[in-house]
Amino acid sequence: MSHNVVDIKSKAEFNEKVLGESTGPVVVDCFATWCGPCKAISPKVEQFSNEYPNAKFYKIDVDELSEVAAELGIRAMPTFLLFKNGQKFDDLTGANPKGLEEKIKALLA
Repeated sequence: MSHNVVDIKSKAEFNEKVLGESTGPVVVDCFATWCGPCKAISPKVEQFSNEYPNAKFYKIDVDELSEVAAELGIRAMPTFLLFKNGQKFDDLTGANPKGLEEKIKALLA
């Protein structure tokens, strides 16, 4: 079964799927369509979503959801935010697949 990375399209959807109390482990990829490193790491994020099915993977286009990006303090792309049961667990800025995988493993531990 394929585990996909789902686009979040609204602040309400972000609040429900990421910040909800019983959302479990969540990885959010904050990206921009014009960002080269974002495009470069995207296939790896898809791969991780299949390798780690116990986590939910979401994407936020920082230009479409600028209000959410501002609230989260996103200043560079890609930025990955990791949440557990609605609470921020960790983050990573930059296209660093190895670093991201280590943080996903810690999130699921």
